[in-house]
Amino acid sequence: MTAATSGNAPQVEKGRGRAASRARVRALTYIGLTVAACVAVLPLVFMIFSSLKTDDRIFADLGTIKAFLPVGHLSLDNYSGVFERVPAARFLLNSVVVTAAIVGLGLVVNSMIGFAIARMRWRGRSIILSFVLATLMVPFETIAVPLVFWVAKLPSMQWVVDGFLIKQGMFNTYQVQILPFIANALAIFLFAQHFGDIPREIDEAARVDGASWWTIYRRIVVPLSGPTFATVAIITMLPAWNSYLWPLMVVQEESMRPVSVGMQYFFQLNPVWGQIMAYGTLITLPVLIIFVVFQRSFVQSLAGTAVKG
Repeated sequence: MTAATSGNAPQVEKGRGRAASRARVRALTYIGLTVAACVAVLPLVFMIFSSLKTDDRIFADLGTIKAFLPVGHLSLDNYSGVFERVPAARFLLNSVVVTAAIVGLGLVVNSMIGFAIARMRWRGRSIILSFVLATLMVPFETIAVPLVFWVAKLPSMQWVVDGFLIKQGMFNTYQVQILPFIANALAIFLFAQHFGDIPREIDEAARVDGASWWTIYRRIVVPLSGPTFATVAIITMLPAWNSYLWPLMVVQEESMRPVSVGMQYFFQLNPVWGQIMAYGTLITLPVLIIFVVFQRSFVQSLAGTAVKG
């Protein structure tokens, strides 16, 4: 018994060493995640609380912990000042309309293209997918100027008192802010990857029962792809909501500008930093709310992709 006990002692010590090593790794991981979370969250906290303070209080609290705390005289005066200084409600409405249209139409168009590439058998689909992926390496800034030339020549449709009016040029319209961004290479790739992982036997069984490709897409594939749709919606919504360069180039009318372009109003003449923080909070909160709502589906999609990889 003594010899056996002494023989097992090194193994026990080795097991304790491994457990201690795992505990240290876990502790370091938690510390690293906490630091990363603070780095990501603290600027938002500073912006939100600063939007409730006066400029004098904001500058007085800089460099201290008070900058991240709701201390001093707090009020909503900066928010009322935002709506008095710029047509913020109109800017928000424009961004909501443009973003909703890009996300909604993009989910339909990109998922159908991904379905055709992943599920339907036709010659050249691999080449088409390669071209789609190649467009991810082209910065938007390189095609912005040629795209401006094209939209200046294309017809646009506007509603007037007597009906629809068709004119040349899409400047200062919702169409020019929506149409160029409906097709999204990354969204097509994500849909094609996910649709390709669904067993093809489902398609064969459905085809035997007389189902068309449209029926298979709408009633079988789409219901099985909820997390992927949520992920694509989020990654499509973010650049659409934050778009700045393109609206700045093609929208000159104030009534058609989105929220990102409206930020430049606050840096003209005498900038009021409390109002800048309030406006930043107004345009940031919708994104955070959408992410919180779709967080579970987003994480599920990423986790599924990681497992498949």
